[in-house]
Amino acid sequence: MRLMMVLYSMIATALAGSGVIAVLSAGYDTLWPIVIAAVAGAVLALPASWAVARQID
Repeated sequence: MRLMMVLYSMIATALAGSGVIAVLSAGYDTLWPIVIAAVAGAVLALPASWAVARQID
C-alpha cells in the first residue's frame, strides 16, 4: 500500500499533466475540459499505480 501511494503521486502527476496538455493541444482552453482531463488522469492513475506496485512487489 505504501509503495502504491508513492507511485500514485508520480503516475497521477504524469497522467493528469498529459491529459491537460492533450486537451489544450486540441484547442479546448476553457476551465471544464482542463479540469475533467486532470481528474480523469488522477482517477486512471489508481489502477495503474496498483498494477505497477504489484509488479514491483
